[in-house]
Amino acid sequence: MDIDIIEDDSIAQLASKSAGKRPVRLLVDEAHPFELDTYISSYSGRIYVDRLLHIITISPTFAPQALQLAIAEALKGRDTNLYRSIFYHYERAQTEASDEIPELSTLATLDQRWIDETNTKNQAERQKLELELKTYSSNMIKESIRMAHRDLGDFYRSVGEHNSALKHYTKSREFCTTSQHVLDMCMSVIELLMEQRNYSHIATYVFKAEAALDSAAVARNMTSPEAPAGAAQANKEKRNAEREKMQTKLDVATALSHLGQGNYEKAALTFLKAGPVKSLDDWIGKLVAPGDVAIYATLCALATFPRPAIRAQILDNDIFGMYIEQEPYVRELLESYMNNRFKNVLEILEKYSTRHYADIHLYQHVINLTNLIRSKSLVLYFQPFSSIKLERMGQAFGWSVDELEQQVVALIQAGEIKARVDRQNKILKAKETDQRAALFAKAIKSGQDIQATNRKLLLRMKLQQADLIVKPPKGQHTATFSYGTGHPPELLAGDY
Repeated sequence: MDIDIIEDDSIAQLASKSAGKRPVRLLVDEAHPFELDTYISSYSGRIYVDRLLHIITISPTFAPQALQLAIAEALKGRDTNLYRSIFYHYERAQTEASDEIPELSTLATLDQRWIDETNTKNQAERQKLELELKTYSSNMIKESIRMAHRDLGDFYRSVGEHNSALKHYTKSREFCTTSQHVLDMCMSVIELLMEQRNYSHIATYVFKAEAALDSAAVARNMTSPEAPAGAAQANKEKRNAEREKMQTKLDVATALSHLGQGNYEKAALTFLKAGPVKSLDDWIGKLVAPGDVAIYATLCALATFPRPAIRAQILDNDIFGMYIEQEPYVRELLESYMNNRFKNVLEILEKYSTRHYADIHLYQHVINLTNLIRSKSLVLYFQPFSSIKLERMGQAFGWSVDELEQQVVALIQAGEIKARVDRQNKILKAKETDQRAALFAKAIKSGQDIQATNRKLLLRMKLQQADLIVKPPKGQHTATFSYGTGHPPELLAGDY
């Protein structure tokens, strides 16, 4: 499997992976509020540092603060490669915006002593775990070998050697003896792929995990001894809660995979299947925040869902409402869209665009999602009208007539709006359908279809008369007949 990996001696590769496709520079002003401390407090561990590295790359304003926070968090871990990459990111950002970002030397210096000590501890831990694996392999104890591979995978993941981590996680599959073991292995790989934003491979392990989850549930039901009614009910509720946790994690991972690959409708549908916030369990902050789920699902739904689906699956969804509570502006955005306050919708999207660009999963899709929502809003606004002045329409969206005209023309060319623009009078007119002409066209087409069918039937009759029909071998079932004519339907298809 081709996995994006960070080699020990390749800080530049880590920077490239974290930066990705560089978006526009992050705007931070009164019209685009953003508080770094509040935003980053929802995360912890490696994802905390990864998000700060992304902010260093795109925001000169927050680069110094993000540098300090990232260094403090990296020193809590054992990944020296990640620690060095923080300095690399900052130096790169400072080179590109030297007039806005202060010199690195004035803010922090590389702690070489910590790097050496941590590398020494990592090497000792690695040797210990590899010796354990070798010992267990010699004794041929499957369970011990599986646990040794799992522990080595966890170790390599913690030090940033993701290729080695993946190798040991997948190797442990050979020594799994229960469906629960397979499920644990798949979840470890999924978490690793989510950290690396390797969206294309997540679905493979989600499928394996779901199969293992079903098998594990069946196995537990078959092996669990009979218990009193009260205890049995308690055990059943506990098993259901555990399954809901796993299923919610798998749904979020699948949805994130769809989002990363630009499948916005599938992403929205899958995010909305997620269970309660508490079902994310140890993933909260470690891999994703509940507020992120609310933002991802809402933007994808607004870009692809019809309004009845938005109301039924989001606004009337009590479970998803708990996610929306994490980001209050999301509810305002939804209500504005449902109440045709499209100017407010676009203003909210613009106001919180900084928050969206700061997200490592979302930033590559912000422009596409915004354009899709804008286009849908224009189509919905024009639907009730046969004609409308562009000036009035522009006021509803907060645009000038020229800006609106460009948007409308693009939608007409794309076939989204069936209308024409009167540039002289600045009026958008819907195309009127001539019902009388449409009825005649439909009648003519029906007549042509009947003529074609009759020609095919006449041709078949002549072939039968000339004995030019290929008969099936004896004992073979004859073809299914239809049309009430006794003729196989395939003989009535095609042109003659």
